[in-house]
Amino acid sequence: MKLDQSRAPIYEAVKKLTEHTIPFDVPGHKRGVGNPLLKEFLGQKACQYDVNSSKMIDNAMHPTGVIREAEKLMAEAFGADEAFLMVNGTTSAVQAMVMAACEEGEKIILPRNVHKSAINALILSGATPVYINPRINQQLGISLGMSVEDVKQTIEENPDAKAIFIINPTYYGICSNIKEIVQIAHEYEMLVLVDEAHGTHFYFSDHAPQGGIQLGADMCALSLHKTGGSLTQSSVLLVQNQNINPQYVRSIINITQTTSSSYLLMTSLDLARKQLVEKGNKLIDDAIELADYARCEINKIGGYIVFSRDLINGDTINDYDVTKLSINVLNIGLSGFEIVDILRDEYDIIIEYGDANNFMGVISLGDTKENIDLLVEALRDIKCKYQKDRLQRVKVEFIIPEVSVSPREAFYVRKIPVLFTESEGLVSGEFIMCYPPGIPVIAPGEIISKEAIDYIMYSKEKGSLITGTQDLSNKYISILVY
Repeated sequence: MKLDQSRAPIYEAVKKLTEHTIPFDVPGHKRGVGNPLLKEFLGQKACQYDVNSSKMIDNAMHPTGVIREAEKLMAEAFGADEAFLMVNGTTSAVQAMVMAACEEGEKIILPRNVHKSAINALILSGATPVYINPRINQQLGISLGMSVEDVKQTIEENPDAKAIFIINPTYYGICSNIKEIVQIAHEYEMLVLVDEAHGTHFYFSDHAPQGGIQLGADMCALSLHKTGGSLTQSSVLLVQNQNINPQYVRSIINITQTTSSSYLLMTSLDLARKQLVEKGNKLIDDAIELADYARCEINKIGGYIVFSRDLINGDTINDYDVTKLSINVLNIGLSGFEIVDILRDEYDIIIEYGDANNFMGVISLGDTKENIDLLVEALRDIKCKYQKDRLQRVKVEFIIPEVSVSPREAFYVRKIPVLFTESEGLVSGEFIMCYPPGIPVIAPGEIISKEAIDYIMYSKEKGSLITGTQDLSNKYISILVY
């Protein structure tokens, strides 16, 4: 029976609760009364709706009431069998997928340009990674999706692997051929897990790529806050039941997710789902139209290379998400890092991500033509003011590593700090990455290469935020001692 998608059960219950009850529970700010500064900052409504689990509003760890209703509505909206509301971000959803699919010592196939959360999941689960090195677009200096040929070869060489992990889309909007990968993986009884952090909108427009659940994946982790309209840190884990026990997945989630789930975050997921079902098609199609307009106008400036669906090759770029406004800037003579800084500091424009060769802005539900025009004018102005001789392409944001030991082993063995600039050839005991996007250039257990050192130092020089090391100055990196 089709559910009533006009409902928002968590929102309705929280609103009713706060209208008719007196709080003698936590949180201690007592709906804003106990902290006027907080109420001034967030507003009365946000403080009022920041409530604790109770019989009236259910409990996320063992939902039987309005949260369970919201899960069923979410699952139906995305075409999944089950949905779990995640308040620790897609990081916890990715970790839950891997931990539910793989036990200690079992293999999982994944591209090496995964987010840090996936490698952290290997540390938590003890799963053994089998990395597929992504193909590279040398002209743009970016890593691509997973080649079906590479996937098939890796599966045939590792038929005992329990799962394969896919990114859909990558930060730059590139989608792999999930449908074909699913068919191959399922022939070997492997689960297909999809990190769909940037792909929520795929499910609500015929003009966007298809989502992983639509293409047969077993589990998908979605950041509704990125492109679906919910609050930051709120996400959803989608599950298809034929190969997964959803109750086991919930038990995994309850290991890592807070017991004090934020009703602000869960309500935002509830309301985002309602809006996506009722208006998502138009909102997302409008965003796609704006993104196409932006491409057209930026191309008129000259010099900038704007990624488009022309990149599609049916394999490593099986589809392309045009709402990722991805632009190569080497012809301007600046790095992506520098463009991001100039746009922020001189034009008050915040860009999602930049690397040595490119930058990427997200076009989503709340963007306007007026703001697109301001971005276009800023890029035109930057070209006039700052254009220099063309930069040489820098090695892509992902450096193909040599793995010495598993991430879990590297995380727990004895380590000592050494100067990062003198660490070539040693085995890393920690992550180091440019953030965003949080894709490790070096991960625990990998041999540190000169290429990786050079890329990190170049990125740091150009203004990128370097994260991951225990040493906040990034001068030292922890290496393994045997």
